[in-house]
Amino acid sequence: MTTSVFLAVLIAAALHAGWNVLVRVNLDRLLAVTLIQIGSGVLALAGLAFVPVPAFAAWPWITLSALMHIGYNVYLARAYRIGDLGQVYPIARGAAPLLVTLVSALWPGEPLTLGEVTGVLVLVGGIVTMAFVGGRHGAARIDRRSVGCALMTSCFIAAYTLSDGVGARANGDALSYTLWLFAVNGLVMGGVLWKLRGRHALATLGGYWRVGLGGGAMSLLAYGIAIWAMSRAPIALVAALRESSVLFALLMATLWLKEPLGRGRLMAAAMIFVGIAVMRLN
Repeated sequence: MTTSVFLAVLIAAALHAGWNVLVRVNLDRLLAVTLIQIGSGVLALAGLAFVPVPAFAAWPWITLSALMHIGYNVYLARAYRIGDLGQVYPIARGAAPLLVTLVSALWPGEPLTLGEVTGVLVLVGGIVTMAFVGGRHGAARIDRRSVGCALMTSCFIAAYTLSDGVGARANGDALSYTLWLFAVNGLVMGGVLWKLRGRHALATLGGYWRVGLGGGAMSLLAYGIAIWAMSRAPIALVAALRESSVLFALLMATLWLKEPLGRGRLMAAAMIFVGIAVMRLN
């Protein structure tokens, strides 16, 4: 992974944590997640006139990714409704790179070196440790429902990550793939919300359009960078490095949401830093 790709993915991680904090503040979780998706979809629609239509080979992956994003958004919203950002977010994001690393070694056939695998494992270990030393009730009182929803979220993350990594390569144009993907996702999630909550739920989102566009811009840029990076570096490495967003989420949760920051979380953060360093050196 080149230095430019490495730094770009770290920026994407910070942006990703930012829109997740917006989801956690003052809104019904499903409404908030859908608001971000619609916001990013609107911004993507505005850019479609400036990019080509994706190649035929990319459309199955766009379709699969859109379906996986439905599950991701629904389970993420459920997890945030039950648990703390500081616990839900690390679990949801931490298990995904392990799944991507295991699967990508077979498909699309990108086995990592021993040093790279070590870096991924240390980083993921720090992420998972962070999840289980904080939370609303501390390490001894972990809400099984929120953990279950977070783990389901991670499965959907792994699925759409692999789909989009392969899809962007098949398309040969990461920007075109990203904008069309987000445009489709925005439409699909708007339809899902209508089905689950009715027409009035969509009308409710109108009062939060600024949050939607702001969070949507962060989401679009964050994942757009990740898709671009996956077209230039092993998907598993990008997926793992992207989850350094947990560090940014920890900082935001501490400063803005007043969630506790203890010695355990600081030690977990140090593990994540070490994992990032090992990945970079290999």
